[in-house]
Amino acid sequence: MQALEALTRDAVALARGEIVLNGAETEVARQMQICNACRYCEGFCAVFPAMTKRLEFGKVDVHYLANLCHNCGACLHACQYAPPHEFAVNVPQAMAQVRLETYVDYAWPPALGALYRRNGLVVSLALAAGLALFLLLAIALKGPLFQAPTPGSFYAIFPHNLLVSLFAPIFLWAALALGLGVRRFWREINHGTQGTENLGGETAVNTPAAREAALSALSLKYLDGGHGEGCNNEDDAWTPWRRRFHHATFYGFMLCFAATSVATLYHYLMGWQAPYNLPSLPKVLGVVGGLSLLIGTAGLFQLKLKRHPLHGDAAQKPMDYGFIALLFFTSATGLALWLGRDSVALSLLLAVHLGVVMALFATLPYGKFAHGIFRSAALLKWAVEKRQAKPAGPGGE
Repeated sequence: MQALEALTRDAVALARGEIVLNGAETEVARQMQICNACRYCEGFCAVFPAMTKRLEFGKVDVHYLANLCHNCGACLHACQYAPPHEFAVNVPQAMAQVRLETYVDYAWPPALGALYRRNGLVVSLALAAGLALFLLLAIALKGPLFQAPTPGSFYAIFPHNLLVSLFAPIFLWAALALGLGVRRFWREINHGTQGTENLGGETAVNTPAAREAALSALSLKYLDGGHGEGCNNEDDAWTPWRRRFHHATFYGFMLCFAATSVATLYHYLMGWQAPYNLPSLPKVLGVVGGLSLLIGTAGLFQLKLKRHPLHGDAAQKPMDYGFIALLFFTSATGLALWLGRDSVALSLLLAVHLGVVMALFATLPYGKFAHGIFRSAALLKWAVEKRQAKPAGPGGE
């Protein structure tokens, strides 16, 4: 009987053009109603002041607020209604569960959204190993696997044009899939949020808002727990290390990407072919970025193992570990390739590194990397929204 009533409610909602919330989204909406009445955590992060602009929480509102949440844990430990209270308010965990729904719902193409639920540690490492093995077999078919390297032997093993033909489609696909997904997310959070109908329609991005959102994203402002001391760890104490390791990971990745970009310019504009050595700019960027990425991912992995079980969604740990592992091994194998560039193991090191990098970019559109893209869009929405006039009527404060 209850199932029939639920189906009837869903049918009526669909007939009216309303969107039915699933279980995770309904739970966030329930908790936001409680938080909206309490408002003790209003100064902790962007989630709560954005929440106060709404009296109702539709599907798009829930996804918007979930991606504003940085999962620092401060509100959970400050909340008087947190478990074991009967209200069972656990905003970080509820938001984490909805963020996964965001990635699935806004994936492009939609049919591949289910990959977010399967993109785990075993899949990531198995894909990297399979691709590395394929490349090793290709090398073995050309000649001995272990042999003394020769100058320019990177391209003697794999020609430059072949590497471009392998990696360019994967990278462009990742950029396209993530770009189209977040584009749809951006459009919906600007047209479909509750209580903001009188804020002037579609969000108009201006320079101050864009600057604030960029600074918030690049500094990880909302990983400070609302007081500058950092996130809660497993024993409820504050720690700045989660923020620091995130910075090391992000900026390490960006430095490695910059090294590849500069090397591309060297190759096509200057005619200077790899491999490059210190103190060349590509190598400096690559070594510094690789070490930063290595330290950041190792630190995040350690913190994640010890994190309070109520802070996040346990079902997403395989996806988190898979992404961290691929970043770690991308850095580790890249540094090993540089250190072993004059050894007989060059072919082996090159194949393993390329296999890991290909696996990273192949899983990029359907893994944890998406959280940074969607979170940046949510931060931009909030930076614009806070500058707009408060809505008149029951939606205002």
